[in-house]
Amino acid sequence: MAEHNETPNAANAGATQDEGQPSFNLQRTYVKDLSVEMPNAPQIFLEQEAPKVGVDLNISAERIADTIFEATVTATVTTRINDKVLYIVEGTQAGIFELANIPQEQIDPLLGIVCPTMLYPYLRATIADAINRTSLPALHLTEVNFQQMYEQRLAEQGEGNADAQQPTMQ
Repeated sequence: MAEHNETPNAANAGATQDEGQPSFNLQRTYVKDLSVEMPNAPQIFLEQEAPKVGVDLNISAERIADTIFEATVTATVTTRINDKVLYIVEGTQAGIFELANIPQEQIDPLLGIVCPTMLYPYLRATIADAINRTSLPALHLTEVNFQQMYEQRLAEQGEGNADAQQPTMQ
């Protein structure tokens, strides 16, 4: 009797994926690129003024297999005192995601909103650690609304091309 009960459960577990059920999984996250530059050290350490910080953030995604995508979030932190660069830290956090049986119109929002949202905490920690290793005061990146960034990108693409279709991440 136990074999009879296990067989349908095992069959149902296999059938779930075969029946085309949507599947979204983060398979791996990794630091794809990390760079720290302090071009004006050690002279810059003698400056007494407070530094000004600028942060640029970019996201991208590309298909690497039929249902496998790589999504990346890149942050470039540039800190200056007057006109001199104190440090530049650039990091790219990447993730391998499986998107199986996802409707085509949902793939771009997943890659443009959900994937970066999942990767960003890893990137924040990596950037904070890199800055900490410069012996300078810690800097923690603020939270980011990736949905707002995605919607802004859509609006900009719509303005640039009036008859544009739904954009896709590259």
